[in-house]
Amino acid sequence: MQNRLRIALGGLIVAAVAGWLAFGYFGVQSLVLDDEVAEAGPVFASGAGTTTLSQGTFSGSTGHSVTGSALVLNDGSEQRVLRLEGFESTNGPDLKVYLRADDDRYVSLGALKGNIGDQNYEIPPEVDLATYRTVQIWCERFGVLFGDAPLA
Repeated sequence: MQNRLRIALGGLIVAAVAGWLAFGYFGVQSLVLDDEVAEAGPVFASGAGTTTLSQGTFSGSTGHSVTGSALVLNDGSEQRVLRLEGFESTNGPDLKVYLRADDDRYVSLGALKGNIGDQNYEIPPEVDLATYRTVQIWCERFGVLFGDAPLA
């Protein structure tokens, strides 16, 4: 009887650890669940009209699909917003939005809000868009590129 209790307790512990690894660390639920967002275009503090400073089209990386447009919007002030439109990506755990330079330096704009839909990300004023010319969707946990959009 005591042996069966130990085996059952051991099995429960193994199942709990396996569940945490699968869902907590590896994020397997993101393989079957989509996170949809639908943010309106940015509203700038000045109230002035919006100008597109640069834009690009996403393409996926090996094994991942990423489509849509990346636009850098501005109102004439130093405020700039990266807007993803018509965006759709393979989902995954710990996805981030990066601006990357040719020398592999990057600036994180934060966690991807959703793998489907239009969304906005504030670009810090100190980021030089002449240096950071590519938008990337990056899985930070596993160091994997999902897709990118060169800005022109």
